Amino acid sequence: MVGPGRPQIVLFGSSIVQYSFINGGWGATLADVYSRTADIILRGYGGWNSRFAVQVLDQVFPKDAVVQPSLVIVYFGGNDSKAPHPSGHGPHVPLSEFIENMRKIGEHLLSLSDKTRVIFLSPPPMNEKQIQLVFGGAIKGRSNEVCRPYAEALLNLCSEINVKGVDLWNAIQQQDDWMNTCFTDGIHFTAKASEIVVKEVLKVVREAEWKPSLHWKSLPIEFPFEFGVPNSLSLSEIELMRNNQLGPPPSATIL
Repeated sequence: MVGPGRPQIVLFGSSIVQYSFINGGWGATLADVYSRTADIILRGYGGWNSRFAVQVLDQVFPKDAVVQPSLVIVYFGGNDSKAPHPSGHGPHVPLSEFIENMRKIGEHLLSLSDKTRVIFLSPPPMNEKQIQLVFGGAIKGRSNEVCRPYAEALLNLCSEINVKGVDLWNAIQQQDDWMNTCFTDGIHFTAKASEIVVKEVLKVVREAEWKPSLHWKSLPIEFPFEFGVPNSLSLSEIELMRNNQLGPPPSATIL
C-alpha cells in the first residue's frame, strides 16, 4: 500500500461499474475529482447479479481488514431484472430475492466500521430498440417494464436500512433525448449518462449529514504545499478551479 492513507471510495457492482473507466465513464470522473483527496477503488464484475455479489462479500469486503472503506457505491439490478431463461439458467434473480440480497450487501457494508457509508445506485432505464440493433438475438429478456419494479423496490429498501440511494431510473429519463444520448449499446453508459451519474452521486454526498463529510470540497488536499512563487496560485485554488465545472451554478443546489 502506498501512503499516506487516504479515504477509500469503492465502486462495487456489475458491468455498469466495471466499464465506468471508459467512454468518459463516471468512475474515471470520480477518480479525477478525488485525485488529491481520496482513492477510488474499482470492483466491477460484468454479467454479475446480486446473488453472485452476496457470495463474495466477505472476500471483497473482509470485516477484519486493517483499513475499511469510507464509502461504497453499489450497483446491481440490471442483470437481476432480466427475464428468466427457459433453461432456468441465466442472471435473473426474482425481485424478492434481489431485495434480500441487497439488504445483506447493505448491512454487511455498514457493519465494516462506524465510518463506512453506502450509496446504492438504482437500475437505470434502457433503450430496448438499441439493444436489439446492437445485440440481435444474443441478448433477450431485457425491458423497462420488468426493470422498473427493481429500481423502485431498491430505493424503498434504502430508506429502510439507512443507505443513501441514487434514483438513476428517473435521473436518466430527465435528460433530453435520453434514449439516443445515454447508451452505447442500449444498456451501458455514454459520457453523457456518466455525467448524470457523477452529478447525482456528488449531490447525495454533499447533502448527506455524514461526519466527516466525504464531499470532495470538504476533504483535505494531500500535501498542500505552496509553490512559494510570488503571484502564483495556491494548490487549493488550482484544485478548486480544476473541478469548478462540478460545482453548482449560481442559485443552484445540485451538488
